[in-house]
Amino acid sequence: MNVVVVESPAKAKTINKYLGKDFTVLASYGHIRDLPSKDGSVKPEEDFAMDYQNDAKSAKHIKAIADALNGAENLYLATDPDREGEAIAWHVLKVMEDKKKIKDTKVSRVVFNEITKKAVLDGIANPRELDMNLVNAQQARRALDYLVGFTLSPVLWRKLPGAKSAGRVQSVALRLICERELEIEAFKPEEYWTIDADFLTGKGSSITARLTHAEGQKLEKFSMPNADVTKAIADKVRAGSFSVDTVTKKPARRNPAMPFTTSTLQQEASRKLGFGAKRTMMVAQKLYEGFDIGGETTGLITYMRTDGVSLAMEAIHGCRDVIAKEYGEEYVPASPRMYKTKSKNAQEAHEAIRPTDLSRTPKEMARFLDQEHLRLYELIWKRTVASQMESAQLERTTIDFTDGTGNILRATGSVVRFAGFLKLYEEGQDDADDEKDGKRLPAVKEGEAVTTEDVREDQHFTEPAPRYSEASLVKKLEELGIGRPSTYASIISVLQDREYVKLDQKRFIPEDKGQLVTAFLSSFFTRYVEYDFTAQLEERLDDISDAKVDWKQVLRDFWNDFSIAVEGTSELRITDVLEELNRVLGPHVFPPREDGTDPRACPKCDEGRLGLKTGRFGAFIGCTNYPECRYTRQLGTSGDDDGSSEIDDGPKELGLDPDTGLMITLRKGPYGPYLQLGEAEPKKKPKRVSIPKDIPLEDVDFEIAVQLMALPRQIGPHPESGSMITAGLGRYGPYVECDKKYGRLTSGMEVLTVGMNRAVELLASAKTRGGAGRAAPPLRVVGAHPEDGADINVKDGRYGPYVTHGGINATIPKTSDPMTITLEDAVTLLAERAAKSGKKPKLAGKTAAKKTTAAKKAPAKKAPAKKPAAKKTTAAKKPAASKTTAKKAPAKKAAASKSASGSDA
Repeated sequence: MNVVVVESPAKAKTINKYLGKDFTVLASYGHIRDLPSKDGSVKPEEDFAMDYQNDAKSAKHIKAIADALNGAENLYLATDPDREGEAIAWHVLKVMEDKKKIKDTKVSRVVFNEITKKAVLDGIANPRELDMNLVNAQQARRALDYLVGFTLSPVLWRKLPGAKSAGRVQSVALRLICERELEIEAFKPEEYWTIDADFLTGKGSSITARLTHAEGQKLEKFSMPNADVTKAIADKVRAGSFSVDTVTKKPARRNPAMPFTTSTLQQEASRKLGFGAKRTMMVAQKLYEGFDIGGETTGLITYMRTDGVSLAMEAIHGCRDVIAKEYGEEYVPASPRMYKTKSKNAQEAHEAIRPTDLSRTPKEMARFLDQEHLRLYELIWKRTVASQMESAQLERTTIDFTDGTGNILRATGSVVRFAGFLKLYEEGQDDADDEKDGKRLPAVKEGEAVTTEDVREDQHFTEPAPRYSEASLVKKLEELGIGRPSTYASIISVLQDREYVKLDQKRFIPEDKGQLVTAFLSSFFTRYVEYDFTAQLEERLDDISDAKVDWKQVLRDFWNDFSIAVEGTSELRITDVLEELNRVLGPHVFPPREDGTDPRACPKCDEGRLGLKTGRFGAFIGCTNYPECRYTRQLGTSGDDDGSSEIDDGPKELGLDPDTGLMITLRKGPYGPYLQLGEAEPKKKPKRVSIPKDIPLEDVDFEIAVQLMALPRQIGPHPESGSMITAGLGRYGPYVECDKKYGRLTSGMEVLTVGMNRAVELLASAKTRGGAGRAAPPLRVVGAHPEDGADINVKDGRYGPYVTHGGINATIPKTSDPMTITLEDAVTLLAERAAKSGKKPKLAGKTAAKKTTAAKKAPAKKAPAKKPAAKKTTAAKKPAASKTTAKKAPAKKAAASKSASGSDA
């Protein structure tokens, strides 16, 4: 019997069909073990020993593989053909060795770049050994990411409240987005003008040309800086009589783009299909794993994580056959186009992403694929075929018009003489790279007189570089050599999950917390967010793959300097941090005012200046004259745009509450405006209600204030149960509630107007929460917490899904799917929540120990007649407990030693 281990169950099912009954193909479902998400999993003091732990979710997959290996002759490790796949194969082998399942079984590593019968059979027929250079490169990357995350994130939590985490590559990507935003804010537009003229030829054709020379002087971009200068020149153009001076025609060729790599596929799918990097990779994964084509599951594209741009000869011949058949022999170049990879790591220079069979046209695949997969398949198919087509032949034409006094206007255009690859495909362009060939120009002769129809003076202003889109960010990361193309999707997801950036009209805008984290890291960990440093570290990882450097040496070199940098912040005070952030982010946080006054002058008092401050929920802006002056505002708002200018000088009285007779006032707090009923009394706080963010402050009049103060309000009895339905404002927004079932409302204003029908509809779709004495069952069990082995559960709460363990509850970000959240992400969310709240999780082991002790003591109290026996029993148990403890200590050392030796393998 032969056992084959792949990563994906879909792939396992397909490959099993190809190999037949003598093979058992099983899936590892990705990594079966990883570093536990707790401090100490990587031990620099023990030469970077790494304590791997089997993933709780993988227990059944590990058991299935172990059972299949009983009596097996061969184990084929057929995980994906990259560093990550090599590492997964190694982890599978190590776990099976630990379980003593590898005895007489021969272990081989096989790879195939596509899920087709031929590729799979060729892979099985040509096995190799595990490449430990690739494995160690992945181990080094994992260790670096772990050390940075678990060392730097706690520094952020202590020195910059409200920050969530930092990462080795994600922080650098965040810096790119934040620096672009600061450039845009600091950009000062410059005015310039242009002059265009419309000329009419003798044959009645119209040509538009732009002034390039005025009275013999070549015009630069800012030669006409204002309307007065421009009008004087335009008047002379209007007075002139123009004729054709020169007509220049130059042939030009355009070559097709190379086939797709992971990076270019993500960029092009973003530009042409509107797919994000994550969505692109998910759709490509399914195309790689295959669809049912004619009764057999077949992979439609080659492996989608690659830096390579070369094509196999069979693919090149397939392209040439399709080109000749579909477009004609004239579109087939005399010799095949050969592309070379730009990757420095030859071991990962796989084939480009291409269809497994070029004869499967998008038109033919339309009946097998849904719209999403068909669109991406069509993109890949067209790009691959176009890469082997003949070049496009163009003719670029330039026509100069002159009036004989040195005024010259120029028209440019182009004509496609032979479409070549443009008949099938043209690469999309980013904003800055948009190529303009101009329009096709009519035929004219030199010396031919033309009539001036119109002369236009146009005002322009320079514009800053645009914000990054997913495509342009991926392109920039690749240009800088930061990260790997296969990681770009996860980098972007992390930045959004941590709410460091947001997407607005498909452009990244940094949130204020993202700007704060970037400013902090750039100020106190400068080297580790430098682009060159991060790129050089990527090169060192490639060197590990090429066996040019020892992976432990790379970790030593990094850690020696990094640990010193972290220790250097131990004496750093929060006031020092705020002073530096005020300096770095001053222009961003305190933009110039239109009236020219000091943007940091406190609008409430004459003595204080505004500055960044930190609180439990993050940073805000406050007055340096605190506590005499209590002016505050939220970060990211001005004193005017949130309405605070109306209430900065003190509470604004709205009117007397009709029920209590107390004054309702509108006030400003550090976390936004709120309503207050009456004044504070000794040992008694007044009732306060926050103003929902979607209700404009100027709309909060006495009537609305009374309604908000009266919340929660009763809507009426439920038509089925008879229980009262109420509407109110919770910590995370407006809601309706009945019998401990909650429905979310879409806006703060809706809580004041929602009626019975709408409330019943929302409650019908809501899930019942666990009340006192009855806990709602979890939506799913994520896995065992690495610290005590107790389950981490996903539950649906009043304000959405959350993860829970040991009495700590952490909300799952809206951008994450609660049904697929990983154990690592869940542990991170819980740790961050515990750090913010100051609570310590109740570990299962400690609870059990307390219960056991209590159980042992209880019988002694219940048996007073047998006191001597009870004492004897107690005395006898104490040494036993001590003995048990003594036995456990060596076991821990042995485990640590075993783990250390395993990581050195």
